[in-house]
Amino acid sequence: MKLLSFPSRPVARHATPVRSSASAHQVAAMLLGAAASGAALQDAHAQPYPSRPITMVVPFAPGGTADVLGREFAVEMSKLLGQNVVVELRPGAGGNIGAEHVAKQSRADGHTLLLGSLSVSTNVSLMKLNWDPRKDLIPVAGIATVPNLLVVAADSPFKTVSDLISAAKVKAGSLFFGSSGPGTSSHLAGELFQDRAGVTITHVPYKGSGAVYPDIIGGRVTMLFDLAGSAVGQVKGGKVRALATTARRRSPAMPDVPAIAETFPGYEFGSWFALFAPAATPKDAVALLEQATIKSMQTERIKERLLQIAAEPVPNSSVDFAKFLANDIERYARLVREGRLDVLQ
Repeated sequence: MKLLSFPSRPVARHATPVRSSASAHQVAAMLLGAAASGAALQDAHAQPYPSRPITMVVPFAPGGTADVLGREFAVEMSKLLGQNVVVELRPGAGGNIGAEHVAKQSRADGHTLLLGSLSVSTNVSLMKLNWDPRKDLIPVAGIATVPNLLVVAADSPFKTVSDLISAAKVKAGSLFFGSSGPGTSSHLAGELFQDRAGVTITHVPYKGSGAVYPDIIGGRVTMLFDLAGSAVGQVKGGKVRALATTARRRSPAMPDVPAIAETFPGYEFGSWFALFAPAATPKDAVALLEQATIKSMQTERIKERLLQIAAEPVPNSSVDFAKFLANDIERYARLVREGRLDVLQ
């Protein structure tokens, strides 16, 4: 990959204010072709990129892992790009509202980006969308995969995953798991958990995981599969406990928290994060953003934050992440075809 130089101008003070039947190979070809189409559809920049502040759309509620990660990256990328990178929250519909806003940008010049997550892979199979991530977005760079933590109230009688399963088997639907909304990682982790355990637990969707915690603490909801980045702070607060992680193994950052896979071998779930741009974004802008994202990940600030949330690496480069995304889209499409996940109405 050709190395590009970052702008030398001073940085302003930062303000962080249908189902799919396509195969993984077909999806990969569509994603990899987005960069070429972007170059064909756009003329060269009339002025150096970026020429004004960049908006990073985070399609989830404030205070969650995506919001926190977005603001951390905005600080570092602002320094590298010589322009403010401003976080804009557009939550709703399992991440679809913010993602569609970026995908349908009429001015695809690299100044509006999406901090995308697992929902980019899942929503194409779970929801009827007015856009298609395989055609309307181009991956800029992969960031990380973050596990979810299975949390319960601090005074909950359930001390282990096995305790939960035993209670759920006594009476189907008698336990409740909250989520940050239909199609989100906290919802999907719970559905896959039920499938693996052979139990039925009632799903209660909320608008953001932060809204679930008062009901867990109050005993109205049994549990939540929250992203580790959000859950760790709640656990440290002492009012909830982490029973298990959805990662394939225990995290060095949380060695005392067992993996669900220790009870159900083969269970593994995590939500990845990556930066996206509209598909027609000029190739040079995508390349510069790719380098800025990867360079930001090498800073102590970001490395420390990723360690805190038990993050694991995903393919970084635009090309490699496009292949990763194609496979992930097919993975969830297959789960829907097999009846293990229901299409959301």
